Parts: sequence; structure tokens; C-alpha cells
Amino acid sequence: MQTALIILFLTGYAAIVFEHILKVNKAGVALVMGVLCWTVFILSPGADTEGILHQINEELSDIANVLFFLVGAMTIVEVVDSHGGFRFVTDRIRTRNKRGLLWTISLITFFLSAVLDNLTTTIIMISLLNKLVEEEEDRWLFVSMVIISANAGGAWTPMGDVTTTMLWIGHQVTTGAIITKLFIPSVVSLLVPLAAFTFLMRGQVAAPKETISYGLPLPNSIRVSVLFLGVGILVAVPVFKAVTHLPPFTGMMLGVGILWVFTGALYHRHHGGLLKKRRLSVTRALHHIEISTILFFLGILLCVGALRCSGILGGMAQWLERAVGNEGVIVTIIGFVSAVVDNVPLVAAAQGMYDMGTHPTDCFLWEFLAYAAGTGGSMLIIGSAAGVAAMGLQKMNFIWYLKKVSGWAVLGYLAGAGTYILENRLFPGAH
Repeated sequence: MQTALIILFLTGYAAIVFEHILKVNKAGVALVMGVLCWTVFILSPGADTEGILHQINEELSDIANVLFFLVGAMTIVEVVDSHGGFRFVTDRIRTRNKRGLLWTISLITFFLSAVLDNLTTTIIMISLLNKLVEEEEDRWLFVSMVIISANAGGAWTPMGDVTTTMLWIGHQVTTGAIITKLFIPSVVSLLVPLAAFTFLMRGQVAAPKETISYGLPLPNSIRVSVLFLGVGILVAVPVFKAVTHLPPFTGMMLGVGILWVFTGALYHRHHGGLLKKRRLSVTRALHHIEISTILFFLGILLCVGALRCSGILGGMAQWLERAVGNEGVIVTIIGFVSAVVDNVPLVAAAQGMYDMGTHPTDCFLWEFLAYAAGTGGSMLIIGSAAGVAAMGLQKMNFIWYLKKVSGWAVLGYLAGAGTYILENRLFPGAH
């Protein structure tokens, strides 16, 4: 049975990795893989049907927490974006010097992705760069730093990266610890490639002849109010969890409801008919969020749940401990692997491989895993959601990124990893 599950998982995973070649949507593959894993598990000879049904119901409870959280976060970001709220940040960039613009874009991306998420931040910053930079080669270099900055910024907060969110929801890390322990390593992983690109870039950027439209024009007061309310809700979710001890998705859904009521009341009271004419409602935002992304997570998490309940992941953890032994080396390897394959199933697998009885909340393993999975994807353009989005939006070449960017991203990843390991040794009592 375990052999069949492993073969099924590897086959499905290969189809996901080579989605661009096979032209088969990865969400569909993940759903097939997830359901078939449980089917093989429950139909295997001697299987405890009642026990497996109980296990899948428990897995579904954990999965629902993640999925509802993501739906809420994606809805809020879509509402803010549809109102042009992010222009409040982007319109304030004035410099034309390449080095100055590079640092400005990188730092904004780093901190914005920590509050929002790396994928959304990447899309926003690429829209900005289309407005600011004409030359394709220059723009690709800026976009490459956006990918690295977004992944580094997303690693040190619960909101910044899906994998960090998964660890936070799973109680492997807490908000305060992940911020204080991973901020400096994440900064280091950004500064190494940023310093290299700063040395290579000279002169002024050429602005495009045509400006990029940000969508429907709205009064400044509306754009800014929706921006601050949306971002404020996202920032407040960890606080809500800490105070109430309710699952994180409840705070996110509360935020969606608040934003829904606020926007409806705003347009009805001060701008009659505007909501209907411009289609800026939360209802429309719900139609625009990527449901395929949600279903992809569902399939992957179902599959990983089957591997965990069947004992495969536990056995893999024991094998790694025997073959490698050092947890730091194991997690560093996971970071490199995340540059080739999606980091979501890697983190989900690690959550199933290691027991929290021996690896408690905020221990070295979970914090280092959050860093490695978050920043390791920058080493290849296909290694993260931010990179894949940039590749599609900018038609960036895989080989170009490999030649121009990957080496610096690897150095940044290793430098940040070394920084965290050193930090852990200098302050062992803090973990």
C-alpha cells in the first residue's frame, strides 16, 4: 500500500512540476492525486475503514482552517486592489536613478509582502515597474529583485507567505517569535543579491512612453480609506487570534464582513449608484479570486494528509534522521528542493514528518523551515508563486534568470541560513 501511495504521489507531483510542458492544470492534478491517495489507503488490504474515515475528517478540519483563511485574505486584497488603494504607495516613487530605484523597489516589496503576501505584492510591484521602466533587460533585473524581496519579506511574518501561514495555523510557530527570529536572516538573504545588483547597475531608467492605467478613477478619500482598512484588517488577524484563541480563519472572515459592510455603506451613503456602476463590491471580488489556487491547496493537503496517516512521512523523517542526522542540513536541503518544486507540499510534508511532541512550537526546526521554504524558492524563477507570476506577466526566460540571478539568490539564501544558525547558537535560550 505504501509503495502504491508513493508512486501515485511522485507521478502526480511530476505532473505538477512539468505543468508548463504537459499543459495540464496543476489544480486538477492535485485534486486527482489527493482523492486517489485516500482511495488507495482505504481500499488497501486489512485497512481499518472506520479509523481512516475518522482520520480524514480530522484532516479536513485542519485543511478547512487553511482554505477559509486564504479565501478571506485573497478577497480583502482583491477589494483593495480593485479600488486602486495600492497607488497610495506606488505613486510616491519619484527617483529615476537605477540604483536608487532598485533599493526603493526592493525595500517596499520586502515590507509590503510581510504585511500582505509575496504573490500579491509581486503583481502590484510589476504593475508599478511597467509604468517606471521601459527597457526590457532593466525591467527584468528589477522584477528579479522583486521576486527575491517578496520571498524574503514573506518569510518572517505569518501573513507574508502561504508556507509561513501554514506553520502559524498549525501552531508550529507564533507571531512574535517568527518576526524576531527571522527578520535579520531574511534581510541578509535580500541584501546579498541587492548589493550585487547595485554594483552592476548604473545610470537612469528610461520611462515608458505610455503610462499604465490602474483601473477605474476614484476619489482619493475612497482609495486611501479602503487601503488602510484592508491592510489594518490583515495586520489585526494575528492579534485577534492571540486575544481570542479562536482559529485564524475566524478573524479573517470577521475582517471580510467588516470590509463588506463598510464598502456597502460608503457607496450607499455618499456615492449613490457608484458601487453598482463600477462593480467594486466584495461580491465581485469573490468572483475574481483564484479558486483554482484554493483547490490546488485542497488537493495537495489531502494528499499529504494521506501520506501522514499511512505512516509514510513518519518513516521518511526517521530515514532522514539516520541518513543526515543534522536538522540544519535537512532543512537547508528542503530549501534547495523548494527552488525546483512547490514549497507548499514540502512544508505540509514536513509538518507531517515531525511530531510536535519532540519539536515544540517555535523550536529551531520550525523557524528554520519557515525561512528555508520562504526564501529558497528565489533560486529559480519557477521556485515560488512570485517567480511563476513574474514569469507569466513579463514573459521572462528561465535560462536568463538562471544565468543572471540564480547564483546571487543562492548566495543570499545561504548567507541568511548561516545568519539564522549563528543567531540560534548565540541565543539558544530564546528558542
